[in-house]
Amino acid sequence: MNDTTHTQWWLASLGLTLIWARLRIKDAGTAEVLDSDGNTLAYDSEDSARAALFDAEFVAYDGLDEEDALRRGFSLHEVVPPYAEDDAALRPLMVQSLGQRA
Repeated sequence: MNDTTHTQWWLASLGLTLIWARLRIKDAGTAEVLDSDGNTLAYDSEDSARAALFDAEFVAYDGLDEEDALRRGFSLHEVVPPYAEDDAALRPLMVQSLGQRA
């Protein structure tokens, strides 16, 4: 995707489960969010995409510190955003079980 300028990872926690979302901000000022169901949601601006993520109780992964993460039941040292070669392979990685750690 040549017009992608910036990618951010967001997460929400539900008990012992982390739910990831990927925010991509485009050159044109638009944004898209890949959600945990594998859907790509288009937004007219970065602000509207962020507002939707906040409304769904997501937080920016790069904005978390260790204390925030521990309150959510995980350590930043144990969790990294999912990675795959394409969105189809990424979809099953967007929901992550923390097992018994939390």
